[in-house]
Amino acid sequence: MRTLSLASTAAIAALPLLGSVASAATLPGARVQTVPSGTIITPYSSMPATDPRDTRGHTNVKIFLPEGHAISPNTTVTWETPASLACVYGVVKAKDKCNDRKVKAVATGGSKMIAIVDAYDDPNATADLTVYSAQFGLPAPSSSNFAVVYATGKQPPTDSSGGWELEESLDVDMAHSIAPNAKVVLVEAASNSNKDLLKAEKVAIKLVEAAGGGEVSNSWPGSEYSTEDTEEADFTGTNVVVFASAGDNPGVGEPSALPNVISVGGTTINRTSNGNFKSETTWSSTGGGLSRYITTPSYQSGLTSIVGTQRGTPDIGADASPQSGAVVYDSFPYEGQVLDYVIVGGTSLASPLSAALVNNAGSFNASTTAELTEIYANLGNTKAFYDITAGVCENATSGLASVGYDLCTGVGAPIGKIGK
Repeated sequence: MRTLSLASTAAIAALPLLGSVASAATLPGARVQTVPSGTIITPYSSMPATDPRDTRGHTNVKIFLPEGHAISPNTTVTWETPASLACVYGVVKAKDKCNDRKVKAVATGGSKMIAIVDAYDDPNATADLTVYSAQFGLPAPSSSNFAVVYATGKQPPTDSSGGWELEESLDVDMAHSIAPNAKVVLVEAASNSNKDLLKAEKVAIKLVEAAGGGEVSNSWPGSEYSTEDTEEADFTGTNVVVFASAGDNPGVGEPSALPNVISVGGTTINRTSNGNFKSETTWSSTGGGLSRYITTPSYQSGLTSIVGTQRGTPDIGADASPQSGAVVYDSFPYEGQVLDYVIVGGTSLASPLSAALVNNAGSFNASTTAELTEIYANLGNTKAFYDITAGVCENATSGLASVGYDLCTGVGAPIGKIGK
């Protein structure tokens, strides 16, 4: 592992991304897709269950492996850092066209708590966040801003594939990047079974309540099922706002479908070849659509021409495309290989990013439903949400993102501190 100085743009451009991976073919159990400028790798932990009776959650992680497996100053590949994301989403003053190789100002602020619910144990979580924070000029993890909690009180086993550990690194890095003064608590479930994840959710809710409020982020989905509404209570807490990834495949997952959970879809951040921010469009692989079992909630009552009688997801969108993914640090071996710095996307990125943006805004609504009511009340408010109107989305009836609410990115991507 090498540490790099932020004083040099070239140093940032030379992050040792996937430096130890010889090729995508050396990663067993992964789905590999060749795209312009590189390869997208979907880990085994992110493979959805094929049997609807399978009650396991899965990650929403996608790795982007650039051509040559490294970034050079002259590459056309773009990637996001804590500073570039803070700039794009308006939690720092825009500068240098939010260029991902030039901007250095990271977010400040955040308070109370952001709880992250994941499965299995990441024994390197604190050490990895320490490296990541030093690299990007963020506050070092301490007892006041980071903790790992075992949902059962007993240390869970690790995921032998390393997929869930990569998920945990992504979640923690994103939450700490955008709300560095909040206490980020990683709540580790004993396994990725629905039963264990729900037990961890209850622990996370209680922790945030005890902290006086905050957010809970869930980057894992499972399949919808006919009695899923009975789980609403498990995702409810006083002064707690709950987020969940909409998924990385067309269709609706759970808990994202629940009416008292903010469903977060995926966008793509588009940049010029030299790294300047250009636009934000929908990510074609984002999950979402109409729930099979949850009826239209009150905050979507004015959108029946789109959602009809069913709950529509997602509610909002944020960066998720692996081709505009974020740099993450993970030293736990993935399929036996240490990745260190790696570009990661998927709606697993979008959920903790959105939770941290809402935390940074500092309004702390009394419930998720209150937060959703405020979000939908700001539909069309360009100072609060950037309406994603371009890009192909397999969830939309037309196959395209559209003006206003759509089943690609909901009301749009959060901007700044208004309306949330």
